[in-house]
Amino acid sequence: MAKAKNETPAVTTYADHEVILPPNKLTKAVAKAAAATADDPVARAEAALAELANEFPSWMDSECERLLQARDNLGKSALDGSSELFRAAHDIKGEAETFGFPHAGQVADSLCRLLEHAPDSTRVPLALIDQHVDAVRATIREANSKDSEKTAARLVATLRQVTDDFLAHENRHRPDYLDGILGPPLAPGGAS
Repeated sequence: MAKAKNETPAVTTYADHEVILPPNKLTKAVAKAAAATADDPVARAEAALAELANEFPSWMDSECERLLQARDNLGKSALDGSSELFRAAHDIKGEAETFGFPHAGQVADSLCRLLEHAPDSTRVPLALIDQHVDAVRATIREANSKDSEKTAARLVATLRQVTDDFLAHENRHRPDYLDGILGPPLAPGGAS
């Protein structure tokens, strides 16, 4: 199969407008995946992800920078479920497992729960937010170091317990609500 070298945009001109389609640089990755696994769509998707896997750490670094910036901007916005910090943590929570950083996703989930379920956002300790943000960054940065799995699992479990304790205290007058917000029990080793 010959590779197309078309790096220029395709332009279609109409009487009152033009449609410009940029070159699709992902075609190469998809074509390789399709050739290897033409009959299995799941295998094709996994092959395409494998082609992009070397980008995952840099993408997570970018997400960490966004989370750090959101934390630094806390004084400029409300601290709630719609805040910049919540959105940054929520994105990490959704991406981390796919990108190979499951512990970062678990810490981000704990931060989301903290921000979403605290009845009074002004009472959320900034130190606890800092600990979550620093833990996300550390679990990504140290993901391949010796003993990182055990250390990250302990960190996840500890932050989760502190968050649950804070939420239980802050929502103590709402026991019906409390049952739905406390995290499920952790599996052995700290993974949920």
